[in-house]
Amino acid sequence: MVRLGGSLLGTKAPFEVSNSTIVKEVEFGMCTVTCGVGIREVILTNGCPGGESKCIVRVEECRGPVDCGWGKPISESLENVKLVCVHTSPENRFKYVWKLLRPDQQAIVLTNDTAVLEVQREIRPMALECDTLDNNEIVASIKFTVYTTKELQMKRSRPPDTDAVLVFVLTIGVVLCIFVIFVLIFIIINWAAVKAFWGSKTSTTEIHSELSSMRYKDSTSLDQSPAEIPGHEDDALSEWNE
Repeated sequence: MVRLGGSLLGTKAPFEVSNSTIVKEVEFGMCTVTCGVGIREVILTNGCPGGESKCIVRVEECRGPVDCGWGKPISESLENVKLVCVHTSPENRFKYVWKLLRPDQQAIVLTNDTAVLEVQREIRPMALECDTLDNNEIVASIKFTVYTTKELQMKRSRPPDTDAVLVFVLTIGVVLCIFVIFVLIFIIINWAAVKAFWGSKTSTTEIHSELSSMRYKDSTSLDQSPAEIPGHEDDALSEWNE
């Protein structure tokens, strides 16, 4: 529901230990969310037991921007959708306000006040919003779109988008490059065998070409012999007639 990641919400700060005059330095880790309510580690950077350079002192709550944008259902079917508000444990610590958004009209506040809301699909798409409140202060707000059954079926039957095709093409390209690299490595390692193989292929080709040339010469000589015989016979006949 909430994107993971986050930014560094704190730097080093003094940390006093009870019954001790030693001032220790701490730094705050990354918040587990980029909006709403999450948790972060408090890390001690000086005075850790056992000579460690860093150690975790405790885990505390952290907050990001209130607006979490548009979320996705935790589960859905062709009949209904299950949505959840932004929250941390314990769930009952916060107050939740669900609203049905309407274009150019005031939102309708729903009676559901729990973190999870199950919605039946209708003939028109719906937009819902959940505000998470802590001590009457909004700490997170997230919106959802509930599509109709027909819209959901169309989305599921839609062909893969350009990103999937691009990933497939890139994968094929990487596989081909790896194959070519392995072929080149094989040729380099077995260069003597490859050279001998191509040498035998070349000699075989030359032998075939020589045989073809000899056959061509033989056929040419055979074609010319019958043509020469009638010429000699004509000369002999002319001499006999004289």
